[in-house]
Amino acid sequence: MALITAFILPLIIVVYILDLVRRKKLREKYAALWLIVGVITLVFAVFPGLLGAAATALGVQVPSNLLFAITIVFTIGVLLHLSVEISEVEDETRALAEEVAILRVQVERLRAGANSGPSSTDSQ
Repeated sequence: MALITAFILPLIIVVYILDLVRRKKLREKYAALWLIVGVITLVFAVFPGLLGAAATALGVQVPSNLLFAITIVFTIGVLLHLSVEISEVEDETRALAEEVAILRVQVERLRAGANSGPSSTDSQ
């Protein structure tokens, strides 16, 4: 029963990620990271001895410790990637805000110039 649960849960997550991409709720570049994790989890669910063999090959005594270590490294990688993305978005937002402020000043100057110019009643 545990093997079936270990297979069904990552399968549901992979299907959910694909649905989010289909509905344009998640961009492909982010979905790729989660799909890789889902596929690796599915592989470990189908071949449960693989994690033990990898742990033995890497000198880790308990296979679940290897799984936790991989998860921590992956999480740090995702957090770093998202921090870079947020920094880029922040820079773009700042540049757009500056551009809007400049355009707003120009529009106000144009309105002020149009209001101070000769009106149609003055020329009669």
